[in-house]
Amino acid sequence: MKSLQISFKTSKEILDEFKRAYHKAKIRKTGTPHYGISFDTRRDFELFARNIYILSNILAYKPRSVYELAKISGMDTSNLNKIILFFEKVGAIKIKEQTISGRAVRTPIVDYDRIEFKLAA
Repeated sequence: MKSLQISFKTSKEILDEFKRAYHKAKIRKTGTPHYGISFDTRRDFELFARNIYILSNILAYKPRSVYELAKISGMDTSNLNKIILFFEKVGAIKIKEQTISGRAVRTPIVDYDRIEFKLAA
């Protein structure tokens, strides 16, 4: 089962974590793969958390297009496109572009079975 870990960290903490991972990789001492997204601004974190139901809809209904996802989610397509672009930018989803019946279609794909929040107080 592939899991995505979401965290809220400062830029310094993210850089320190990267340095530790780099040194482990350099001496070939890697552990299990780690898939994570770390936010350094509260605004981006809240945008992600507020729209997590869209990721759930993609997992549950497996829509063939953004338009189909908009119908399922009850959202306007233009607003949903902005959220989809944000999710793609942070790495939470992938967009597969394909042609169906002569039309270019963008299909959102979530590669994770579970999303975990790692928030330190």
